[in-house]
Amino acid sequence: MQIPAPFDYVRATSVDHALALLARHGPESRVVAGGHSLLPMMKLRLSRPEWLIDINDLYELDFILRDGDKLRIGALTRHTTLFESDEINGLFPIVRDAESVIADPVVRNRGTIGGSLCQADPAEDLSTVCDVLGAEAVIRGPGGERILTMADFHRGPYETAVGQDELLCELRFPIRPGSGSAYEKVERRVGDWAVGAAGAAVTLAADGSIADAAVGLTALGLDHTVAEAAAVLRGQRPAEELFVEAGRLAAAACDPVDDQRGPIDYKRHLADELTRRVLRLACSRAAQTQEG
Repeated sequence: MQIPAPFDYVRATSVDHALALLARHGPESRVVAGGHSLLPMMKLRLSRPEWLIDINDLYELDFILRDGDKLRIGALTRHTTLFESDEINGLFPIVRDAESVIADPVVRNRGTIGGSLCQADPAEDLSTVCDVLGAEAVIRGPGGERILTMADFHRGPYETAVGQDELLCELRFPIRPGSGSAYEKVERRVGDWAVGAAGAAVTLAADGSIADAAVGLTALGLDHTVAEAAAVLRGQRPAEELFVEAGRLAAAACDPVDDQRGPIDYKRHLADELTRRVLRLACSRAAQTQEG
């Protein structure tokens, strides 16, 4: 089956209008922006919404704004915009690392950060990026606005805290001086979902030691950051033996499945090796910001 079931279509003109449409049409309505996840599911009839609410005209959700010690990114910001932003790359190079390996130019030109996060696919790259950067999600609904951590935002595979009558409106990223970040991914072919990937964010203290760190994994059976790895890194000076230990802890913490992308042992090896690589690069980038 390659043809969607019948549905009605309406184009929202503002966030308030989109929320009103969601309330009016109820649980059988879905929001669409890029549509690269929803439309294939509709063609296979895995998803059969009665109403599609197009939010592509909501330019109020398409922005990158530095606001004090936070960087605010609208949920409708396209992947290409994130990749090309020099400000984002200067503050959070992990974003460009991840965006360079997400799908292909066609998807990146239309897909949005909000759509990626709300799809909540376990192999989705930006969820790990937001986790390790400590991002907050701003959600609007009939009851007003609420702000959630990524731990509260993600409820599990393909499930988030965004209610049926709510919209994810923006992401807020804390800006920390002396920080560096990195993301690395292994895929079967260019643009594919990850066999395994890792992301890291590191903040260095004035003496060069690691003041704070976060390590996250993609497609490896872990829906949160690796607390054990962060704990062993804090207070220590960057060193290869430290990265080796963090990699070992990441491999132990993940819970991959044996599938067409690879056996469990191979995926645990990826968790170990990729964690080491992203920590090396994140620490190197953090040291460069201190020198600058």
